[in-house]
Amino acid sequence: MKQLVSKNWDAILEMLENDFEIKPVLFKTFIKPLKVYDENDDTVVILMDDEVYQHNDSYVKEKFYAFIKNSIETVTSKSYNLKFISKEELGSYDATKNEHNLLRERAASANLNPNYTFDTFVVGDNNRLVTAAALSVAENPGTNWNPLFIYGGVGLGKTHLMHSIAHYILENQKDARVLYVTSEQFTNEVIEAIKEGVLASKEFRKKYRNIDALLIDDIQFVIGKERTEEEFFHTFNELYQAGKRIIISSDRPPKDFTNIEDRIKSRFGSGMLSEINPPDYETRMAILKKRCELEQEHLSDEILNYIATNVNSNIRELEGAYKKVTALNKLVNVNTEATLEIAKNALKDIINPNVKNVITIDTIIDVVASHYELSIDQLRSSNRSSNVAYPRQIAMYLCKQLTSASLKEIASKLGKKDHSTIVHGIKKIEDDLENEKKSNNTELSVKLDVIKKLISS
Repeated sequence: MKQLVSKNWDAILEMLENDFEIKPVLFKTFIKPLKVYDENDDTVVILMDDEVYQHNDSYVKEKFYAFIKNSIETVTSKSYNLKFISKEELGSYDATKNEHNLLRERAASANLNPNYTFDTFVVGDNNRLVTAAALSVAENPGTNWNPLFIYGGVGLGKTHLMHSIAHYILENQKDARVLYVTSEQFTNEVIEAIKEGVLASKEFRKKYRNIDALLIDDIQFVIGKERTEEEFFHTFNELYQAGKRIIISSDRPPKDFTNIEDRIKSRFGSGMLSEINPPDYETRMAILKKRCELEQEHLSDEILNYIATNVNSNIRELEGAYKKVTALNKLVNVNTEATLEIAKNALKDIINPNVKNVITIDTIIDVVASHYELSIDQLRSSNRSSNVAYPRQIAMYLCKQLTSASLKEIASKLGKKDHSTIVHGIKKIEDDLENEKKSNNTELSVKLDVIKKLISS
């Protein structure tokens, strides 16, 4: 089946002939003989006839590159890079392509995002140490930094860094077996193996223990699931003892985990713990400029500065803001450079520099539930078990501390009939904090500080 550019090549040539001031003799000599040899998601490979282009390849690339690229984008509504090759270069190109295809297949079987590599990861003061650790682990199978435990808030690049490690291993070790999974996928496979019986369990263990590098994202969601924890513990041990690389990510350091076996917590801390922090202004600007480069878009420094100054919580939101600006510009301002006014209009729902971030009861409930690996429904339920009731009381306390809401409003949001439960919950946390002071213990106060930072971010 023909691909997008190949399928529309006649229309692209017609546009080149009719819409640009290319002399007929030049079009007939240099443009019409061009053929699409190959294409993928971001590049079109164009074959040049050796006899015609033997002494004119630079001329063609320099004079007609922009015209051809623009015509392809107009006809297909998609932007591509162009690569020109001669018939002499076909053998080398095909060999390289086959190698790339094999690498792409290995990356796909390892569940990797092709765009998440070290080349596309922007290094700043917020992530310099964790990047150095990631590179060291990727380069050295025998490193003492095993496991590498990366922790930090949502949208700061933990997943990107993990995929980068995996890609690096695959590119530099042709026989390496690598697997990246989310904790949700790992848990679901444990459940499925249990459901299907002994044979399935053997297949599960073969899959996870017969590899050279295991990367598990958001390990905090495994905590509290007994059978999943058990399988993870034995998988970890077998890989660790065999000298295989283990890379784990989480939203917090191991010491902040609750309801987890000490033997697992100690495994997490036995290697390298590395924190990834929110990007500073300079790093945010570098990320936006890198995005422009990768997507071949142009946004002025004035616009980039506006985005970087006002979107400062995490990289995911930063890149989301960038996409909103470029998308709106293409809709209302086709073929014209974006203006600051367009950027402000695109981001009016998420940026208001003059208004301080307002903390709501819903935000507090959402953050507390996530921090304790609970659902919002659980937090609002009547469940009195300590692993649910105590986080609920923390939510009550923080709602009173961080908002101007009445006790009745807090009760309503937490599914309670009257505010007496809220009063009791707040007092419980206040008493525990007071007792901590007397005993020189800071566990609860530190935990509250962490949650407050998450709420405010």
